[in-house]
Amino acid sequence: MPNGESPKKVEYATLGGGCFWCTEAVFMRLNGVVEAIPGYSGGEVENPTYDQVSTGETGYAEVTQVVFDPNIITYRKLLDIFFSSHDPTTLNQQGADIGTQYRSIVFYHTDEQKTIAGAVIRELEEKKVHPRPIVTKLEPFKIFYPAEQYHKNYYANHKLQPYSIFVIAPKISKLEKQHGEMLRK
Repeated sequence: MPNGESPKKVEYATLGGGCFWCTEAVFMRLNGVVEAIPGYSGGEVENPTYDQVSTGETGYAEVTQVVFDPNIITYRKLLDIFFSSHDPTTLNQQGADIGTQYRSIVFYHTDEQKTIAGAVIRELEEKKVHPRPIVTKLEPFKIFYPAEQYHKNYYANHKLQPYSIFVIAPKISKLEKQHGEMLRK
């Protein structure tokens, strides 16, 4: 590394909270997030396409794979933001996006991530943060396929599209109000 710098230690979080355009737009704004990549996880088809996943028949969920520096933002904090940025009480649905590909899911990469995610869900349930039970699934991470290039940075590249205005922008506003201290400067 130049100037004697050591490489950053990064970890991965793979999270599905509805449309990946939304989750990517939220996570890429956070200090400590190196990269937020929209894609697919949880299915069986090799190299799935958006058209295949959109049928709801592949088993894949739209997810964002978050590459983060745990010295700046913890996995726990990512989960706090994840659970506040979507509705974890609706089965296979986020707003008008309906189907198993929009399910609320945490693909844990380690036993520690599984433990933390389980604890977060229990705390939210005990505090009755949501009016209905949380249906978010916890599953071991197996594989991640990045989405097609045109999905990357969707919100940044399409801010005037109706979906961006009416679905993504309110999530970003909520993020700014609830977790403003975590935003990149």
